[in-house]
Amino acid sequence: MAESHVWKCVVAMLVCSCNYITDKDIKDVINELLDEDCWQLIVPAKIYHAMGKRGRCCGCFPNVVDLIIRTTEEYHASRQTDGADVVDFMERLKRFHEEQRAAGIERRQSAARIA
Repeated sequence: MAESHVWKCVVAMLVCSCNYITDKDIKDVINELLDEDCWQLIVPAKIYHAMGKRGRCCGCFPNVVDLIIRTTEEYHASRQTDGADVVDFMERLKRFHEEQRAAGIERRQSAARIA
């Protein structure tokens, strides 16, 4: 019987071109922060601070927030955290993300009206 070999190629995706930060870098920091306190609120600025970096153009922040949500869900799923706690926390985090996105749109529209 012939053996089937499956090669797994893990390619890091560049998330922040200003600081050359990959999704793996961000996920590693998120997991470290969650190991310290699994219920803390993690935002892009906290991740960049932990890496000793600064957001420059901040265009990557929406993608970083998506990585935070996905990585946090995976973290709690792998540790079999009570589902009700995770759902409540993730809903609050998603709501916060949407509020921040809406506030950014409003700021841009206000700036355009002023100009």
